[in-house]
Amino acid sequence: MNKYVLALDLVDDPQLIKEYEDFHTNVWPEIITSIRDSGIINMEIHRFGNRLCMIMEVNESFSFDEKSQMDASNPKVQEWEALMWKYQQAIPGAKEGEKWVIMDKIFQL
Repeated sequence: MNKYVLALDLVDDPQLIKEYEDFHTNVWPEIITSIRDSGIINMEIHRFGNRLCMIMEVNESFSFDEKSQMDASNPKVQEWEALMWKYQQAIPGAKEGEKWVIMDKIFQL
């Protein structure tokens, strides 16, 4: 099993942040299925202010490229992503069009 940690910022607006959190208390079932079908075993999203941190535990067959291809061909995932972009903004240093950015692990106990 592998683990990835990713970061993303939300638009710094309390009402939009609340709406984003509300969506994540009841994620669409098609999105949950898509996440699981891609090889993600566990996923957590944490927030501080407008900064998000996602922790993903994935199986050995997981691939970001394959996940992207699956997502691109799934209309419900595309609908979800378009909706979420209303609340999200690229983190400083992200490439053009990049949302979640993989963080480098610098320490482990």
